[in-house]
Amino acid sequence: MDDEVDRLVRGWRRALPKVDVSPLEVLSRVSRLARHLDRQRSVVLARHDLEIWSFDVLSALRRAEAPSHLSPGQLLAQTLVTSGTMTNRLDHLESRALVRRRPDPSDARSVRVQITPAGKRRVDSALTDLVEREQAILSGLDETERTVLAGLLRRVVVPFDA
Repeated sequence: MDDEVDRLVRGWRRALPKVDVSPLEVLSRVSRLARHLDRQRSVVLARHDLEIWSFDVLSALRRAEAPSHLSPGQLLAQTLVTSGTMTNRLDHLESRALVRRRPDPSDARSVRVQITPAGKRRVDSALTDLVEREQAILSGLDETERTVLAGLLRRVVVPFDA
């Protein structure tokens, strides 16, 4: 069962036989999978009037421990965007009544961002649909294979998250 990466690797091995292109066998598949997942996620999230970025922000807030709010800096760390980008995203989500910003009671110069009930309903519904779709994507793997794959990918990703 050949895929596009098999064809790509064969081509590079013919063109540059002295170069070890074996990393492409893993990382090109990861890259292709990421692109396919982004497309699938965009379709699912659009049904809930969300984009990937808005889902990321709402998800971070939804997962926050009580009192269920985060600082913009905490959101930056979780979503890997710049401060200006986060401000624009929060402005957009606040205009849609999915989040609200309040002064930080412990620091008058700061704000805390909280998900609204409408934001909770939206992200909960989107996550339910997203997980259902992603279960279908992984349906060709049994539970043990999923666990092994998750562990291997974790080992590759951890250095980037450190």
